[in-house]
Amino acid sequence: MTDPLGEALHLLRMSGTFYCRSELTEPWGLTLPPMADCLWFHVLTHGRCSLEVDGDLRELKPGDVLLVPGGEGHRMGSGPDVDQPVVVDLPTDFETDSYAILRHGGGGEPTDLVCGAVRFDDPAARHLVGLLPKVVYVEASDASPMRGTLDLMAAEARQVRPGGEAVITRLSDVLVIQAIRSWLEHDPAARRGWLGALQDEQIGRALALIHRDPARPWTVAALARELAMSRSAFAARFTELVGEPAMKYVTRWRMQVALNRLQEGITVSELAHRLGYQSEAAFSRAFKRIVGISPGSARAT
Repeated sequence: MTDPLGEALHLLRMSGTFYCRSELTEPWGLTLPPMADCLWFHVLTHGRCSLEVDGDLRELKPGDVLLVPGGEGHRMGSGPDVDQPVVVDLPTDFETDSYAILRHGGGGEPTDLVCGAVRFDDPAARHLVGLLPKVVYVEASDASPMRGTLDLMAAEARQVRPGGEAVITRLSDVLVIQAIRSWLEHDPAARRGWLGALQDEQIGRALALIHRDPARPWTVAALARELAMSRSAFAARFTELVGEPAMKYVTRWRMQVALNRLQEGITVSELAHRLGYQSEAAFSRAFKRIVGISPGSARAT
């Protein structure tokens, strides 16, 4: 039996753009810059801090996890009236190209954080992350399934050990997925729209079929046949739950896949063939209609 939502979560493989273990002492403040196409995450392992995203102020306790799925810039600190320099302007010790240790503050009470920015490559993963709220906040009291991961991260953050960078970055990736899963399980918004459609027994299967094999020559009749539904019943239910007709979704999904592959360097002609188009011209017309730019321009960015 397929689990379309589980498949979408399985595709949440990420490439880490930046990871940072922060050793902070009061008073301290930081400004995190916007990171396009990335998700910011913060895990408080010791101490306390406040974090503000576009007017949304949160007080974090040890074990809390906070995500900024859209990568918006934000501020954090030990209190409301402290300087908040941009984090990239502060001196840091880079262990690798993407992992740094930051030591900052006025020498008072300590706070330890693990933060970072990650990027998702799969189109289904990007679509799922794009549907998350501006801030995903998982309190320590609600994080019992995450407790083991949090304890391991806190232990690694307390002392420098061989391989600590590799352990913390991998645990960070796990925590990001666990936090997203927690939101999906507990927030009513996850029962609506595309996410709700993924959890529907019939339409979820249709979405999974499209995601697995976007090049197949799908029609409304073919999808309905896979689900043992009538063509009219399938078309109506798909539009009701997903918010657009099935064939429009198929085309748009193909173009999301195409955009991702073009940015990886695949040629336009090869991609047109992979996605089932009879000619490069037909593919290019569909791509420009959906994305707004030509495939060649997308490949060059």
